[in-house]
Amino acid sequence: MDFQAILDDITAQIKPLLGVEGKVASYIPALARVSPRHFGIALRTCDGREAAAGDSATPFSIQSISKVFSLTLAIRSLGERLWDRIGREPSGSPFNSLVQLETERGIPRNPFINAGAIAVADRLLSHGCNSADIVSLLSSLCGETVEVDPEVAHSEAGTGFRNAALANFMKGFGTLDNDVRRVLQVYFNQCAIRMNCVQLARAAGYLCRDGAHPYDRSEVISQAQARRINALMLTCGTYDAAGEFAFGIGLPCKSGVGGGIMAVVPDTLSLCVWSPALDKTGNSLLGRKALELFVAKTGLSVF
Repeated sequence: MDFQAILDDITAQIKPLLGVEGKVASYIPALARVSPRHFGIALRTCDGREAAAGDSATPFSIQSISKVFSLTLAIRSLGERLWDRIGREPSGSPFNSLVQLETERGIPRNPFINAGAIAVADRLLSHGCNSADIVSLLSSLCGETVEVDPEVAHSEAGTGFRNAALANFMKGFGTLDNDVRRVLQVYFNQCAIRMNCVQLARAAGYLCRDGAHPYDRSEVISQAQARRINALMLTCGTYDAAGEFAFGIGLPCKSGVGGGIMAVVPDTLSLCVWSPALDKTGNSLLGRKALELFVAKTGLSVF
């Protein structure tokens, strides 16, 4: 299959639509200045072939895509104990919902909504890990140095009132063990990591290789753990649009409000698409369209 030709064709179809619909994430000032006219896409196969098109080398804020990698660290460190205070069910609610958290007495519905990722950050701190360990994992997985964008991290901390409310709410219910400020610092820093499509496609490679490192084949996580993360991405990775993503795309995906979407075709490839303009659910509008085109052109799906 000529993946380069497929990505070039998708990019040609998407480009006329850039800037027409959707809005960038304006509630984070550092993201509000990003042009909605960017589009990039990249993939890496299990046997190491790569293809990329558009703005695939332009770094962007990965935001909630980071939750896949913080979860990976937590699962590797804590195993089944991680799930004592974090659920594994789709939320059906916005990613920053306070109402659901109150109803369920401080137990986040899954690790990919904001409350769940904050709870994961708390577990990592209790195990002696922090955002630097997430950065180190990502650098290892993509084979290049990855960094936190200090401007975005500062912007997140200065405007993250709802995330602070979620964290304090969980602290009140006994879900968090550590100081709320330290937990939020880990969370804000991981969301502010900057990567490009090529790097993210490489970094996600262990999820299509049964947990094996994309370069040296060492075990990042076990085969069973990789399968579970893929399952969570499919059912919970795109917030309250997860059902629509499963219906229209049929791949495990994780999105972020920076406009990126990372996807996995188990035993075949990993890919990433980036377009900053979001739909009403907080997912990249044209990123979702590009993934629909990719599945239609390749026939690759878990179904």
